[in-house]
Amino acid sequence: MPNLESKASILVVDDHPIFRKGLAQLINSEADMLVCGEAGDVATATQVLEARHPDLVLMELRLGTSDVFELIKGWKGRFTELQVLILSAYDEALYAERALRAGAAGYVMKEEAPEETISAIRAVLDGEMYLSRKMASRLLHKLILTKPVVRDGHVEVLSDRELQVFRMLGAGLGSRQIGEDLHLSIKTVETYRENIKHKLGLRNAAELIRLATQWVQASAPKETGGRPAA
Repeated sequence: MPNLESKASILVVDDHPIFRKGLAQLINSEADMLVCGEAGDVATATQVLEARHPDLVLMELRLGTSDVFELIKGWKGRFTELQVLILSAYDEALYAERALRAGAAGYVMKEEAPEETISAIRAVLDGEMYLSRKMASRLLHKLILTKPVVRDGHVEVLSDRELQVFRMLGAGLGSRQIGEDLHLSIKTVETYRENIKHKLGLRNAAELIRLATQWVQASAPKETGGRPAA
């Protein structure tokens, strides 16, 4: 059995303790991997990064109100050798490309089999990118198209920040609360709201809230039952 120094060190970041523990157990059962720390929030994750310098961070896309895409950019700027792999229940069709642009090396859905999660970790540790075949094909088609095709009124037209505001509106938060959580002025939040309405072809605030609420309800991840990557 390899000694500890020969194992790839992995930080697991997820705000569900039961799932996090199960995932750590899965990883530690591999001869070439070792979970060097766990975190349920951004502050703890950053502390572990600074103290232990893991080879890879395996993290959920949603961590409270934190902007995970900006978080990844910041971590990659500070820890240049760090690899980030997103493990999430949220639809890769909407978030995988955004995660890659932020600096993540891959995106795997929690509904995948545990073996697929391990394969994704190994791929990223080997310097490769990891996406499902479906998502990789989607991005390839998008790359070779001379003109991107975007469905009218689809949330893919929103920027990362606009999508974050849209999601928070759908979760029932008002402009003041959104501003406080994202450290933005109310005026800035209102500007985002106007931009979202324009991009989605909505006529008023009522239509915006209704669509945001419906979208949040429809895109809510399925329960994983506390099992790692299943």
